[in-house]
Amino acid sequence: MKDVISVLKENITHLGMIARIARYEDKANYQSHYLGLLWQYLNPAIQVGIYFIIFGLGLQRHGIGGVPYILWMLIGIVPWFFMSQCFTGMSRSIFSKIGTISKMKFPVSILPTINMVSNLTSYFAMMVIVLIMLFCYHTPISLYWLQYFYYVLCMFALIFSLGILNSTISVIIRDYHVALQSVNRILFYISGVILNINDKNYPPLLRKIFSLNPFNYVIKGFRETFVYKKWFFDDPIMMIYFWSFVLLVLIIGCHLHMKFRNRFIDFI
Repeated sequence: MKDVISVLKENITHLGMIARIARYEDKANYQSHYLGLLWQYLNPAIQVGIYFIIFGLGLQRHGIGGVPYILWMLIGIVPWFFMSQCFTGMSRSIFSKIGTISKMKFPVSILPTINMVSNLTSYFAMMVIVLIMLFCYHTPISLYWLQYFYYVLCMFALIFSLGILNSTISVIIRDYHVALQSVNRILFYISGVILNINDKNYPPLLRKIFSLNPFNYVIKGFRETFVYKKWFFDDPIMMIYFWSFVLLVLIIGCHLHMKFRNRFIDFI
């Protein structure tokens, strides 16, 4: 736990630096584009439209659990876009900046967090679209919406722990990032983003395996918050499982990070 405390303390201490660098990188990435930062909103919006045409109109005309498919899909796909972008982006965060950190004293553990913060702009923009859609479908505001903050915390904790672990291993093992990209594609289909993995057409064992996916816990939680009206503590076993997974990944990730951070340049 000593390594976990060191990494968390380093990130909390440098929150101001994280926000400034994230804002600077956003501007730098889009400065040569005519539409600039508008692409942060256009890219996910275009993808949502494509998925809706293919799966919403083409394959799934009926709602799921009494919820219109477009609304069901949108609530799940917004946190997925954020987690997916962070999952692959954070894994390269240290490797891509290795030249910079080797020349100056720099809190290396904040690099994955910077990537996560830079993706928040498009995430919040998409959440606004979700709220608009909820009101368009006459979904009433309820007390259950308060647990949105719990699932956002779950989402951040999951991505942060995976980011520390993946970014460290990606420096040590060059093929690791490529493998993560393939894993990310698989996770898209088994996390309940566009397909109902609880459908009875799937074998019971397969549905149980899918439910153990921590990404599914977050996506399912968003839907239970906004449309299905179910409290997160109604399923204590899954809650304990999720946080145990996050804590385990965080401990392993922080330990590896602190162990190899002074030798990152040697692996390049």
